[in-house]
Amino acid sequence: MTKFKLGILGTGWIADQMAKTVNGTADIELYAVASRKIETAEAFQKTHNATKAYGSYEELVSDPEVQLVYIATPHSHHYENVMLCLDHKKPVLCEKAFTATAWQAEEIIERTHRENIFVTEAIWTRYMPLSKTIKETVDSGIIGTPKMVSANLCYPNIDKPRMYLPELAGGALLDLGVYVLNFAAMIFGTDIQSTTSSCMLTDTGVDSQNSIVLHYSDDRMAVLFSSNLVKSDRQGIISGDKGHIIVENINNPESMTIVDNDYQVIKKIPCPKKVTGYEYQVYSSIAAINAGKIECDEMPHAETLRIMHQMDELRKEWGVKYPWD
Repeated sequence: MTKFKLGILGTGWIADQMAKTVNGTADIELYAVASRKIETAEAFQKTHNATKAYGSYEELVSDPEVQLVYIATPHSHHYENVMLCLDHKKPVLCEKAFTATAWQAEEIIERTHRENIFVTEAIWTRYMPLSKTIKETVDSGIIGTPKMVSANLCYPNIDKPRMYLPELAGGALLDLGVYVLNFAAMIFGTDIQSTTSSCMLTDTGVDSQNSIVLHYSDDRMAVLFSSNLVKSDRQGIISGDKGHIIVENINNPESMTIVDNDYQVIKKIPCPKKVTGYEYQVYSSIAAINAGKIECDEMPHAETLRIMHQMDELRKEWGVKYPWD
């Protein structure tokens, strides 16, 4: 069986996770890895048994054997990295946040449509089977009419430069808040009537923690928060007039618990067996590429653009500016 050949740009933590994932699959090959230093790429290659190591991104995207490029660099670099891939007609799976700003996302997506090249955002929760199950359960009516969603994601990682430097598109929103916004979107959709929000700023001018309230039609509301100062329970709770659903860890859903109006557990559904969870976005990308598509159904370009614009508006309200604004 011929394996699908994946190339990875970057050698940080998220690249490490993807490499472990690919090595746990039977039909995807960790074909190549690229770093700005050949020594770093070769060390990654040795650790993860990659077929090739490159000391520049240009070398990897120039390799005709690479069938999909996974971009695992900081989101401050996504725009230039994706554009480099498109220069060489390479399909792209780009980590979240898709870009630092909405205009960058618009330029990428306009180009991929014009040149018919596959590009998708690697917001892994969108592709997970349990996420689909959660939505189907909500839509089944088992908790009645859903009117309230709450979700949080917080990790104390403010000491990392990518979390506090504007030139790295730092802040809690693009790194963590993007997940709570996607969680709300998966449950309530896009019909947002108004938004209220607040944040705390670091000395460098990015958000260290934030709260976001989304007001939808039909008296629905989502209350969301993220922080890089503390550790939270990471729960998502979907409340209806006949019960509620508790999702453990919205960043990587571990289980969903259905609770009735008497606070009795009706059912608990665990996450299906998986390698790490990163495999689903790769499989979806492969399926789309093989079908001649330029986007994934799980995370269409329109939704990536909508959430990028949503985050731009939040940053504008908070006074958080990046060099690309």
